[in-house]
Amino acid sequence: MKKIVLLGYMGCGKSTIAQNLSKITNIPFLDLDKIIEERAKMSINEIFEKHGEIYFRKLEHEIFVELLQSDENNIIGLGGGTPCYANNHELLKGENVDSIYLKASIDTLYNRLVYNKSKRPLIANMNEEEMREFIAKHLFDRSFYYNQAKHKVVVDDRSVEETVQDIIQVLT
Repeated sequence: MKKIVLLGYMGCGKSTIAQNLSKITNIPFLDLDKIIEERAKMSINEIFEKHGEIYFRKLEHEIFVELLQSDENNIIGLGGGTPCYANNHELLKGENVDSIYLKASIDTLYNRLVYNKSKRPLIANMNEEEMREFIAKHLFDRSFYYNQAKHKVVVDDRSVEETVQDIIQVLT
């Protein structure tokens, strides 16, 4: 069955856009991070603290593969790091996969993340300059993986509704 996979850096709007896309297309949205938390019966932060990143990435990969192999049409929202580990970027090229990189500039990401950074453990304790530098470096490190997506949709200066329409356009 067809899978629409949304990927990109934290703050690019994966969950919000996926929820809106789901309403318009009537295709169920699955948030990979939420499914991992449900399966593990603990938050992602707790998984990292108790079992470490390698355990988390292995679990993330297994569940991602499972979601891709299910018989249902789904919109799958990935965690920001998902494409960068366990050759997950290769899964973005699958025959029944429409992968979409929600591409955002450093400024867009910074402006979106600065106001709710307390909910983001990676950046919670950073000052503004450290945060901007962190985003820029991370984005550079991850761009190879993100660019493996079949489609790219730029989210800068676009509303959620406009971005959803842009996605529908690239999928048709």
